[in-house]
Amino acid sequence: MKRIRYCVAMSLDGYIAGPKGEADWIIMDPEIDFRAIFAQFDTLLIGRKTYEAMRKQHGGGGGGGMGMQSYVFSRTLKPKDVKGSTLVSENAKELLTDLKKKDGKDIWLWGGGELFASLLELGVVDTVEVAVVPVVLGGGVPLVPAPARKAKLELTSNKVYKKTGIVSLEYAIKRAK
Repeated sequence: MKRIRYCVAMSLDGYIAGPKGEADWIIMDPEIDFRAIFAQFDTLLIGRKTYEAMRKQHGGGGGGGMGMQSYVFSRTLKPKDVKGSTLVSENAKELLTDLKKKDGKDIWLWGGGELFASLLELGVVDTVEVAVVPVVLGGGVPLVPAPARKAKLELTSNKVYKKTGIVSLEYAIKRAK
């Protein structure tokens, strides 16, 4: 079964983007094989704010340009606003439950924190994978905005990149039995 994985870079003080949405603080570590990471996924889940930032950055294109099926979660966008992606404005749990049952690679919860909080509340996220970048931003977009559902996590792997000081942590979300 496919997993929904929240994979994200985060500052030491818990932000996934700066106060103006900037990501220029993220270090590209030469040891991290980004092609191998991208190869693990065939589907992207994108929140409205992240989608709009991607469109702006890529001149009008959205999440579809990454060679993956992409779903944009929004209550305000219209289908005509979402090019190269599928708009999801209702029935998210049903859609994601069905996607997880399909053959293929894992599902990347690309962004952002609000979408993560919503999907965590629905109980569909399987892992949280954070690359902690050694920088303090002092404000910005949090990993998960308050209020959020409490979730117990189990550390499944970790790695320290000595050259840059990035610490990669992978947690499985523990389900209530």
